[in-house]
Amino acid sequence: MKKFVRSPIQRQAPGAHKRKQFDSLNATELYCPNCKTAMPVRERLLLVLPEGDKYEYTCVRCGASLGERIAKEPPKPLLIV
Repeated sequence: MKKFVRSPIQRQAPGAHKRKQFDSLNATELYCPNCKTAMPVRERLLLVLPEGDKYEYTCVRCGASLGERIAKEPPKPLLIV
């Protein structure tokens, strides 16, 4: 009969050892109300804002706007000369 020994990581409380899973999400398909199905989307840059770049998702088939997101960039260091 084998004994199973738990590793130290498994003994920690849930959530004690959290890692960053991803930086951001990009949609590849969204539901289009005009096409009545999930359709591939194109991401188009709309605005460059101080808090990040604003993108719009459009349907590949009909061109309808399906959503938008703001891609936040890490703050740039302030250089004083």
